[in-house]
Amino acid sequence: MDADAAPAKRAKLVGYDNFVRNNPMSDRFDVIRFHHLEMLCGDAKSTASHLCTALGCTPLAVSNMMTGNKTYASHVVSSGSVIFACTAPYGDAPPAAAATPFPVDEPSPAKVLPNAAFVPATARALFAAHGLHVATVGIQVGDAAHAYERAVAGGAQPRAKPHTDGVTGVVTAEVQLYPGGDATLRFISGEALEELPYLPGYEAWKAPSGKRGGTYGIDRVDHVVGNVPDLLAAVDHIVGLTGFHEFAEFTAEDVGTVDSGLNSMVLASNNEAVLLPVNEPTTGGKKKSQILTYLEQHGGPGVQHVALKTNDIFATVAAMRAAHEALGGFELQDRPREAYYDRLTHRLGEEALTASQVSQCRELGILADKDDQGVLLQIFTKPIGDRSTLFLEIIQRIGCTKDPKTNRAIAQTPGCGGFGKGNFHELFRAIEEYETRAGINKLG
Repeated sequence: MDADAAPAKRAKLVGYDNFVRNNPMSDRFDVIRFHHLEMLCGDAKSTASHLCTALGCTPLAVSNMMTGNKTYASHVVSSGSVIFACTAPYGDAPPAAAATPFPVDEPSPAKVLPNAAFVPATARALFAAHGLHVATVGIQVGDAAHAYERAVAGGAQPRAKPHTDGVTGVVTAEVQLYPGGDATLRFISGEALEELPYLPGYEAWKAPSGKRGGTYGIDRVDHVVGNVPDLLAAVDHIVGLTGFHEFAEFTAEDVGTVDSGLNSMVLASNNEAVLLPVNEPTTGGKKKSQILTYLEQHGGPGVQHVALKTNDIFATVAAMRAAHEALGGFELQDRPREAYYDRLTHRLGEEALTASQVSQCRELGILADKDDQGVLLQIFTKPIGDRSTLFLEIIQRIGCTKDPKTNRAIAQTPGCGGFGKGNFHELFRAIEEYETRAGINKLG
């Protein structure tokens, strides 16, 4: 596909069984990987500490009053290549403050903030509207200024024009991620990123003892899922600004529960290192779709969940369960019914998992599924904030490490094992029950 040509608009979904994957190498700019996720919160330090307790993250960097930032506090934690930046503005909103959402100004060289486009009043308004949420999805690109220009030319709404740090040369820029939503897509580029603890203006965290704590084995971001009211419009928007291609597709008929119906499409970069599934709600059940309850509770489109990949899900989940029980970490979704595990080997086949793996899945409440390439092990947290919105997924992908033509060892292919289509029924049943207890999915 010509990078300058307008992408064809998708007329309708074809469903999982009829979808044929094809990579047209159509990115509008060079995409490398997920770089970070910035969460807007009420108190940055305590949110970052909770991530350390719940996920085994370790402190990485900080920008706050102690580093000269009197406007906002931002505490950054990491595990493997996963980076969470927890950010909160200082101070109370002045009386009758009227935030102008997302002013697009040329950043002033005189500003010393790591994020020159940060507006405290806007941040306060966004936190009031959405609660704890992923405000920014950061991706590392070859040239952030070029990515911004190409995205805007493709229909993206500007949020922060390209800003070059005067010391490191690192460039950042932002555009709207989901149409009608407040989440931003941040482009980052620069050779200095390899040497910095996070982004320019942040100071590296120094452990008082000089030692860093252990981790639970979370290695990298696998995919970031967004909920929107209109899937095809959102897909056209994201494809228009990025050039990403369709990687997978699911319709309400593929899901398996009446009340939690959804349609979903997964978008991917050329290298398929950045995967962006997008969901919309369907109607017709006796209760609200869990996608609709998200849109209501969040106050519009946004990031529903972040999938974090581990190479040993059994060790990771055991550590997370222990952290929840002893230290107040994240609560995981209720375990599936015993019948789920009784049927697991029959559903996946004798070769998919060993008897020991099935036993560990049963003990820890882990779900399993597979596609024609590999096996997916997954588990979900309950919402990690006060609202029934943002949650996390922990996954392990098994297989897809040999070239089918040469049988030589290769890096695991992205999306190996799929996205848990066979588990939708069990997962959504648990979400439906949670939302019923919370009283937020009743119709009328």
